[in-house]
Amino acid sequence: RLMGCFTLSCVFEMDTTPESYLDLFPLEAIVYLTPDSENGNKVYVLGGLVDESIHKQLTLRRAREQHLQTARLPIREYMVRAPNARNYHSETLAINQVFDVLSTFYETRSWPAALRAGVSSGKGYVLPDTAHQ
Repeated sequence: RLMGCFTLSCVFEMDTTPESYLDLFPLEAIVYLTPDSENGNKVYVLGGLVDESIHKQLTLRRAREQHLQTARLPIREYMVRAPNARNYHSETLAINQVFDVLSTFYETRSWPAALRAGVSSGKGYVLPDTAHQ
């Protein structure tokens, strides 16, 4: 199930509404953030699932059904896979992690700084300068 729509101002104040983002904004203004997207450099609107499990491609399918643009965080462009015992690497983040990334990017205009703030090492990705630590 999709969560309610949030809007974010420059002081990171959030408002929630039970209305659908499809009713609040024109389609061409909406970008559906999904880790399965091919696009990495967009303006993001956070959408998330109220679910503990990962449903691969679900958010991408939903965005395509609604004829929305998609984007993903530029993890592949700025981070590298860290060697780990489980060989686990995931670009899927919790909503709070995505918010941390986006709010840090807003403040710093730096993707490396933003990704460092929101992508935990447990995801299996690190910035290149920390790959061997």
